[in-house]
Amino acid sequence: MKVNIKKLDARAVTPSYGSEYAAGADLYACTEGEVVIPPHSTAVIPTGIAVELPIGFAGLIYARSGLATKKGLAPANKVGVVDCDYRGEVKVALHNHSDAEQTVSAGERIAQFVITPYLTAEFTEADELSRTVRGAGGFGSTGAK
Repeated sequence: MKVNIKKLDARAVTPSYGSEYAAGADLYACTEGEVVIPPHSTAVIPTGIAVELPIGFAGLIYARSGLATKKGLAPANKVGVVDCDYRGEVKVALHNHSDAEQTVSAGERIAQFVITPYLTAEFTEADELSRTVRGAGGFGSTGAK
């Protein structure tokens, strides 16, 4: 699949896959210098790119496992969603879950971008829903007792 990107900044790095079978392409920080994120705080990190996703696809922004485990940095909203009609700059709200300040450097890999198809539902109000064995049980109701 070809996806058009537009570099909004000369320093922007084109997303890239770390291995042949990687599901997510790395997104890179496009900053003037280092960004310091205090403990338990969030900073919005620009990538310097805009994307043109095909209709019926969305870009999901996930944490990079190394950044999350080594620095405690992960997207503040857990998973960011880039809709196919969005043409603005892709940014990543990185939250520092650690007790120490963390630094993000220009050009550093900050998140991964997974392109996935989606379905648009037509929600219809109903008086009753079909019955299932599980019913309304939630939040661990299907686990061992």
